Amino acid sequence: MSEKTQLEEQEAIVTFSQNSWDGQRIEGSSAVNALEQGKVLFFPHLAFPLSAQQQRLLDPALVDPKKKNISYSVGNHLIKGVADAAVEPQIRKLLESYYQSCSALISSVLPQYQHVLRKPVNSLRLHPVTVWRNNSSWRKDDSRLHVDAFPFRPNYGERILRIFTNVNPHGEDRVWRVGEPFSELATRMLPKLSSYSPRKSWLLEKIGVTKSLRSHYDHLMLQLHDKMKADGHYQQHGQQLTQRFPTGSTWVCFSDQTPHAAMSGQFMLEQTFLMSVKDMQNPELSPLKTLQRLTRQKLI
Repeated sequence: MSEKTQLEEQEAIVTFSQNSWDGQRIEGSSAVNALEQGKVLFFPHLAFPLSAQQQRLLDPALVDPKKKNISYSVGNHLIKGVADAAVEPQIRKLLESYYQSCSALISSVLPQYQHVLRKPVNSLRLHPVTVWRNNSSWRKDDSRLHVDAFPFRPNYGERILRIFTNVNPHGEDRVWRVGEPFSELATRMLPKLSSYSPRKSWLLEKIGVTKSLRSHYDHLMLQLHDKMKADGHYQQHGQQLTQRFPTGSTWVCFSDQTPHAAMSGQFMLEQTFLMSVKDMQNPELSPLKTLQRLTRQKLI
């Protein structure tokens, strides 16, 4: 383990003064460069105001007990996880509006990505973070540092871009831990990961555990996710910093690249997009290209 355990803020966070979702277009590549390096783009003054009616939707009882959050697939207008059908139209309208705001933010801050992002899905997170720790296995506990990977839906190296907004009405911060650069993480963790079995991948798809064949890349990312969460020494002593995201702030990261852990907070909106590695400004910084360099193998 590296002797350095505390990251400096400038190593992981880049702050922008923008306070409007469709604000002035950012010229140049500064935001894209930072994002593709695995840094978090932080907008401390970019709020998503809720009406009095929408404030009443901030109730954990509205989430189906079988679901972690309420989710909305923009492409097919499919909403899941609403416990009370009577408020579903209001939640749908809220999540559609959030998607439109996030699209405007992409246009102004990350215009290079404007036409290449796909499969937009967003969610309304109403439970406090403590619920994850108290009612989840370590593998599902997102208060442990991790990078995102899909256990059931292999994504073959596609990037996972996420936008988060704290809408807590009581002024409670969303507190994250943010970890080291992906290349350093992968270099250290890779020897601990189990080998890939094409036969096992075929079997998992055959019996319906995965929706498609799990690639070598997806295997490594899922292993990395699990090894990070299971490693108590890494969780305590790995390179990291604590970042507070106050009510009325927004932040953006590639969640498949940026080690992150949500430590506290409640009530958040989240927008997810997928993007092909080839559409990045610098594809060599992607987890796929990084893992291929380290393993000297083609992973998809």
